[in-house]
Amino acid sequence: MSKNVVVLDYGSGNLRSAQRAVERTGATVTVTSDFQRALDADGLLVPGVGAFEACMRGLKAVRGEQVIGRRLAGGRPVLGICVGMQILFEKGVEHGVETAGCDEWPGTVEPLDAPVVPHMGWNTVDAPADTRMFAGMDADTRFYFVHSYGVRHWVLETHSEKIRAPRVTWATHGQPFVAAVENGPLWATQFHPEKSGDAGAALLTNWVDTL
Repeated sequence: MSKNVVVLDYGSGNLRSAQRAVERTGATVTVTSDFQRALDADGLLVPGVGAFEACMRGLKAVRGEQVIGRRLAGGRPVLGICVGMQILFEKGVEHGVETAGCDEWPGTVEPLDAPVVPHMGWNTVDAPADTRMFAGMDADTRFYFVHSYGVRHWVLETHSEKIRAPRVTWATHGQPFVAAVENGPLWATQFHPEKSGDAGAALLTNWVDTL
């Protein structure tokens, strides 16, 4: 039986390309803002394009932050993409305006410190050796990025031997920034898997295989 994935529709673009990319893994994909369907799905994909503040406003309009929180409380998988990753952090700062995020991870989304912004195009990532997200991929695998903001400092520390520490993947554009996080049922990428060709397809397949 194929896995059921919901792409959360909260007014942020890129929905159909995300839907098609996940469907190629063999999953059944629905694009919806329906609270219960998003809660009940095997996997929830949270896309995101544009400004942090606008995405948070749209997310709250469909109670998306509640869906994410409830799913994670029950160990149910969530995948955030681009701004859909950024809103999982504590806060975002754009043009001097601070906006509260979902606060699943501590940390601040802030402007990239780079000579050329936005960071647009293909880039490699530095992933932990034991990550499931990048399983089967070479170290020189490239992914497609389009963003002007990111998380430049990872601040969550896990000291318990009973809890698997988050697997944080980095990329560099001017300075290092968080490119992806694998944290139990919560996965997120700053890049766009749905625009990353075979590499993105492999990553999405790895995610669906965990559902």
